[in-house]
Amino acid sequence: MKVVLFCGGLGMRMREGPASAPKPMNMIGDRPLLWHVMRYYAHFGHKDFILCLGYGASVVKDYFLHYDEAQSNDFTMTAGGRDIKLHSTDINDWNISFIDTGLNASIGERLMKVRPLVQDEEIFLANYADTLTDAPLDEMIERFQRAPEAVVSMLAVPPVSTHHVVEVADGGEVTGVRAVAELMQYENGGYFVMRPTIFDELRDGEDMVPYAFDRLIPRRKLFANRYEGFWRAADTFKDRAELEDMFHRGQCPWMLWDPNHNGRAALTVSELVG
Repeated sequence: MKVVLFCGGLGMRMREGPASAPKPMNMIGDRPLLWHVMRYYAHFGHKDFILCLGYGASVVKDYFLHYDEAQSNDFTMTAGGRDIKLHSTDINDWNISFIDTGLNASIGERLMKVRPLVQDEEIFLANYADTLTDAPLDEMIERFQRAPEAVVSMLAVPPVSTHHVVEVADGGEVTGVRAVAELMQYENGGYFVMRPTIFDELRDGEDMVPYAFDRLIPRRKLFANRYEGFWRAADTFKDRAELEDMFHRGQCPWMLWDPNHNGRAALTVSELVG
């Protein structure tokens, strides 16, 4: 299946200055966040990528145009380095389309601009390209295929905020303090399975969330896969630092493609709910 990755936003909370790389190109270990997301999809056999570019497009293009497989694979070198034989490859069998979708476009507008590349697909995948997970993608796709009425399904994850919710009575006294993570609520995890009929719900000048999704909800065409395993956003410097620390400790649940990774096995997603 084709995978649409939205990687053209400004990513203001991650930027260090006007010349900073786009958020998906921030490094986790020795590879950018975008690479980790793409490797996740490739692990499940989905290697046809459409990159929706905007801010920092040249950084993304340059990275892949000058990609060095030897940096992440074992190899044998002979002839003083003139002959390199890779023991395995990362992206050699990937198909990557680089599409300029505008500097200030919303996610919905970026998706509309790549419509010609996916409109003939029965199902396609999409992602914000700024979160990592070990969720079983194959199960999510299978559940979606069994729900022909569904236009979109998303990964729904518990809140990861470390903040607390304060319950206050009318008189001002506090009646309870609970961690946000303890609330029986889920947030948008950003891993989407879609049918091309999503384009019927998109409008110029509007974003996909909430506007297009709001049109699907009354007709029961928006679904979610509830998942309580590993999921982590990389929205801030703190988020990235935590992922960096996990990488260097060898605790990388999202690296399902690495037989040596020490992440815990992915939990099964619960039923598809609408």
